[in-house]
This record gives sequence, C-alpha cells and structure tokens, in this order.
Amino acid sequence: MGTSWRFRLSMVGAAAGFLVVAMVIRALDDGAVAQHSGTLLYGSMVYVAVLFVAPRLGPVRAGVIATAFCWLVEVAQLTGVPAALSARSLLARLVLGVRFDPVDLAWYPVGVLPLVAVPWLLTRLAQRRMTRSGLRPGGSDARG
Repeated sequence: MGTSWRFRLSMVGAAAGFLVVAMVIRALDDGAVAQHSGTLLYGSMVYVAVLFVAPRLGPVRAGVIATAFCWLVEVAQLTGVPAALSARSLLARLVLGVRFDPVDLAWYPVGVLPLVAVPWLLTRLAQRRMTRSGLRPGGSDARG
C-alpha cells in the first residue's frame, strides 16, 4: 500500500473522528453549541475530503477550497434547492443542509484554519531545526 493510500485512509479516519465528535456533541447538547460545533466540524470534514480527493494539495490551498465549498453550499441554501433535496434524502440533508444561516459563514473557517495551521507550523519548526543543525532541507550538510 503506497503512501498516498495511507494518507487517504488517514483522511477517512479524520473525517470519521470529526463525525463522531459532532454526533457526541449533538447527543449532549441541542442548542447553540451543537449548532456551531456541527458547522465548524462540517468545515473540518470538507477539508479532509478535499485532501482525500487531491492529496498533493498544500494545506493552504486545501483550506481555501474547503472554505469556498462550504460557503457555496451555505449560499445555495438561499435558493431552496438544498431544502427540497434534504426533504427527500438524509444524505442530502447532511451534505447540503436546509436553511441559510449567515453565522455559519463565519464558523466554517474556524473548522478549517486549525487544520491548515498545524501542518504549516510543523513544517516551519522542522525547517528551523534543520537550519540550526546546519543541514539543508535536502539532507546535505550546509558546510560542504
């Protein structure tokens, strides 16, 4: 099994983890916490879905695509089409939602930004360690 497949499997695992967290929160709370956490976790799931489909995308590009997709789905709710589809299908309801909520537009990036920031920070820390140890990113000694 290649690295790409291992990565993709980890994205499936991450999405499953986000879904479990969302369901647990929904079981414990049916108010604003459940609503907003569900929205941000939806953004997180879309982010890992983007990376599942395109594993070579960098975190920033994947984050932009995920956020744009979430916003597109939210704005599409203004048309009534997602509500009509959601009335017929639980899957459509989970993916498309039912009604527009402008507050959701702010919560999607909250679910995406940490997932963009972590790999970015880890990369920067690794580069800093390599620089301090006198190694170049390719693994060769900087002195020679």
